[in-house]
Amino acid sequence: MLRALVPPVWRTLPWRAAALAGAGGLLLAGSTRLPERVPDQGAGWAVLRLVALLGAVAFGFILDDPARHTTAAAPVGRAVRAGLRTALALPVAAVWWTTALLLIPGPARPPAGPVTVEAAAMATTALALATAVIRCTDGTRPGRTTAARLALAAPALALVPDRWGLLGVPGEPWWTGTQVRWASVLCLTALWCAVATPEPLRRWRPGHGRPGDRPGRTSAAR
Repeated sequence: MLRALVPPVWRTLPWRAAALAGAGGLLLAGSTRLPERVPDQGAGWAVLRLVALLGAVAFGFILDDPARHTTAAAPVGRAVRAGLRTALALPVAAVWWTTALLLIPGPARPPAGPVTVEAAAMATTALALATAVIRCTDGTRPGRTTAARLALAAPALALVPDRWGLLGVPGEPWWTGTQVRWASVLCLTALWCAVATPEPLRRWRPGHGRPGDRPGRTSAAR
């Protein structure tokens, strides 16, 4: 069944929005090679964080599905459909991120491990925001709302002191705490996606009988 779902899911992924954000990220990363003087690693961190933000914006469109209310009747649950969409996008995202890293000149390139954790945390945050829209509303295109929220959150992060913020760099006294906070964001948002993606169970409400009652039957015979 999953094999049969792959072609239609692949075709319905929002590749146009992802391509626009991804191309912007690669152009931004490539711009570090234009100046005659190679930028320092601080500039490399700033550029790659902006690139990762653009990647997160692209990731926020993964759950866009105009046929959401039609596919709800499919034999597989929402968790499987969303997981399949994410699984199909991950290899493309990995190649894109690797290309962005290689575009940064060597002296300005941050360590691949920490900066990749930050990029992954941004991506899962975008996916968590999109999941919340799907969970709480009947919307079929959460990507735009997610992109707007990410755009609002990014400047707010710059106002948080480095001691408690997410924008520290190696060599600063709060660098270890920055890494821990990014890893926490990654874990918490991934956990939210795992918990909130499946369809909510129907809950029994007073006056509607017990869950096992059939229509027309009362919960207690007189």
